[in-house]
Amino acid sequence: MGGTFTISKIELKRILSSFKVSDKNTDSILAQLDRMHRHVNVIMFTGMLQNAGLKHNDVVNLFRRAGIDDVTISNIFDVLEEEKIKNTFGKLVELKVE
Repeated sequence: MGGTFTISKIELKRILSSFKVSDKNTDSILAQLDRMHRHVNVIMFTGMLQNAGLKHNDVVNLFRRAGIDDVTISNIFDVLEEEKIKNTFGKLVELKVE
């Protein structure tokens, strides 16, 4: 899943606004991107978008607007799901059967 996509801050802000993301969450995303020198792993970026309140379909539409093809978008969500599973099942769990 290699490759790079570029989106301007103005375009990103406009898209986030169209998805009804609050100004506070939009500013938070842009600030995080600035701290990372405007380069971010797409998996991390997807998590940022979801934390800002975007639903799966909204993130898919945002990526499509940025010119990312559907196969790559599907791969992004597959990797994200795998990371969530690893984080969940990587923790110790105590089970008692009585």
